[in-house]
Amino acid sequence: MTQWQGKRYWLIGASDGIGAALAHQLSRAGAEVVLSARTASKLEDVANNLPGKSQFVPLDVTDTASVQKAAQEVGAVDGVIYLAGVYYPFSAKNWNAEQGEAMADVNFTGLMRVMGQVVPSMTDRDEGHIVITSSLAAYRGLRKSVGYAASKAATLSLAESMYADLRSTGVKVQVVNPGFVKTQMTEQNSFWMPQQMEPEDAAREIFEHMNTDKFKKSFPFGLSSLVRACQFLPDWVYYRLLG
Repeated sequence: MTQWQGKRYWLIGASDGIGAALAHQLSRAGAEVVLSARTASKLEDVANNLPGKSQFVPLDVTDTASVQKAAQEVGAVDGVIYLAGVYYPFSAKNWNAEQGEAMADVNFTGLMRVMGQVVPSMTDRDEGHIVITSSLAAYRGLRKSVGYAASKAATLSLAESMYADLRSTGVKVQVVNPGFVKTQMTEQNSFWMPQQMEPEDAAREIFEHMNTDKFKKSFPFGLSSLVRACQFLPDWVYYRLLG
């Protein structure tokens, strides 16, 4: 079990949804939380409702200068959790360049910007905790998910490479792959979303994972088992089923 009392964690993407719910989990456990997202007013609302010590630092992960400034203001932390993400469902038949670039920039390149600010200091200290949020959509290509699935696959690959490099150091790297969570993003979906979770339940899954030494957690169990099994299907079978 991880000792949370006195620890300081930076949550990026903490203004609502899973991020806000996880902030409550960490705060109740005794950690100080630093909340970041683009909208200061939302962050302030979350911070004001936390039981423990907190601060908020507005941040735009698509802007390198903003990331650098926020990292300087936040200072040293014991852990960083990247939860920032955007989602726009569209098909390759109806390509939306602006939305596709936004998903790549927030979901993946934003993560790279943040890691560039926090990983070097953690490796210098040989101490730290990094939690990256990917998605079950990362495991294999999906219909009407051109930008989202690709950006999350890149996110998962980055987490795996970081783990390979840092697993024998004092820096713990973890990745979580949630399924459907009831947020503003999934409200855009018109299709059936099996085993859809509330943000608080997803945050509980992530927090429980953070208390372990395991690298990867995909959830919920039933849906994640099915998705991961699809990795082993031949292309002709998988894409026929997908259709």
